[in-house]
Amino acid sequence: MFKRIAISTVLFFLSISVFASDKIVLNQVETLTVAKSGLLYKARIDTGAVNTSLHAVDLDIIGGESEKMKSNVGKIVEFTTENERGEKKRIQAEIVSTSTVKNSQGIETRYMVKLDVGFSDKLHNIHVNLRDRSHMNYKLLIGRNFLKRNYIVDVSEKKTIGPLAELSVKQTGLMYNTRIDTGAVENSLHAVNIRVEKEDTINIENNIGKMITFTTANEKGEQADVRTKIRGTSLIRNAQGTERRYMVRLSVGEPRHEFVVDVNLKDRSKMGYKLLIGRNWLQGHYMVDVSKKH
Repeated sequence: MFKRIAISTVLFFLSISVFASDKIVLNQVETLTVAKSGLLYKARIDTGAVNTSLHAVDLDIIGGESEKMKSNVGKIVEFTTENERGEKKRIQAEIVSTSTVKNSQGIETRYMVKLDVGFSDKLHNIHVNLRDRSHMNYKLLIGRNFLKRNYIVDVSEKKTIGPLAELSVKQTGLMYNTRIDTGAVENSLHAVNIRVEKEDTINIENNIGKMITFTTANEKGEQADVRTKIRGTSLIRNAQGTERRYMVRLSVGEPRHEFVVDVNLKDRSKMGYKLLIGRNWLQGHYMVDVSKKH
């Protein structure tokens, strides 16, 4: 009897394992498309959202709009959508329903349309609510109505990066041969010819919030001037003693996959690497494999 129960238990867990392996694993952010748009979106995967949401502005109901939103169900809506790269497309879809959403801004009613959403080679025809997501980082949010189509979400999965990497600082337009340093708390970027508007030369803390302009260069000697706002200062301790540096916020990462992070500015002319990546960039995004070659 015990033997029979043990075999049944093993078969049960094997069936769970097979079932789980059939599902497609998604990361927190995936590159997805909306078929009619032809655009690629950096989509946020959100298990807390019931429905999928797409950035849409300049909505126009074909044939005229009724005052009550529900009276427009069944009509065709034309709208402009845009991805994170600023690429825009005007598309049409049939309104299938309206959706009332409660959020921190209050209660909002949106049109729901049917669209083909997913990977280029695997699309799902699902309900999508339309809203202005201009102020949001992700123009496409994937909700549970998409995830129910045989997907699971792994929020712990991180990319692997080696001790050196070719990274971009978006505001400079330059690529850097970058040192990845898990011993450094912060990122550090080569900066010379630093100019601060209405600079207080005695107490640099008084310059926080002011505009700063500096010249940076990569390992090839390619240069760029950057103008941005001082976010704060950082006290750095090293073999030479202590040094206070300006902190600015820049977009750093693999080309087209940069994300915003604080960076301290230092004259790295005598250093082999003009951009050093610390833990504040790595945390939550990358694991470091020192045997990996870039």
